[in-house]
Amino acid sequence: MSTTDVRGGGTARRERPAVRPIRIVLVDDHSIMRQGLRAVLEREEDLRVVGEAGSAAEAIAAVAASRPQVVLLDLKLASGPQTDGLEVCRKLCADHPGIGVLVLTTFAEDRLVVESVQAGARGYVVKDVDTTELVRAIRAVSRGESAFDARSASAMVRSLSGGMPDRERLTDRELDVLRLLARGLSNRAIGTELFISETTVKFHVGNLMRKLMVSRRAEAVYAATKLGLL
Repeated sequence: MSTTDVRGGGTARRERPAVRPIRIVLVDDHSIMRQGLRAVLEREEDLRVVGEAGSAAEAIAAVAASRPQVVLLDLKLASGPQTDGLEVCRKLCADHPGIGVLVLTTFAEDRLVVESVQAGARGYVVKDVDTTELVRAIRAVSRGESAFDARSASAMVRSLSGGMPDRERLTDRELDVLRLLARGLSNRAIGTELFISETTVKFHVGNLMRKLMVSRRAEAVYAATKLGLL
């Protein structure tokens, strides 16, 4: 849409800046599923499908060729085991730091949700998710945020609250750091409060985020709140 600007008897046209679309690669071993997803997603002005793949090898090649921001990944590829998708996720995240992998699959098992996050996925949604929610999840993942549907989020909470082995429980010091994180303090401010160095704070933050299976400070606070740690 354009506007007009009259100056000195002349008319100048000012165009709105073009929206830079989010580049997406679809990885699913059913071509009809990929076609349907492409049709749905490309109705959105800010989404563009730049590649498709039906197997692990094709997925790795497609991502290398098109450099997407988001990969929509099914866990089961080309008649292989569910672990195929997990291995693809792990490799893509290792080879392309910053890429956003969003798992879109038919499996709603707690174990797979957790393993996907551990493999580097930023989100997990089941295929019967509403189109609006899927689009919202893609946009969130493209911004570096996490995105889970209700069932997957519940699976994460259950896994954290019910199955965390003793060696993975937060230490008293990590809990101290977590409480100060929840107050919005920086690493330097946390160090001042606890009389420890900023480097030591970073070490504790890294440990507690690993144990909570999250990648961002805000997610750590959210997960801890759900677990009753805060």
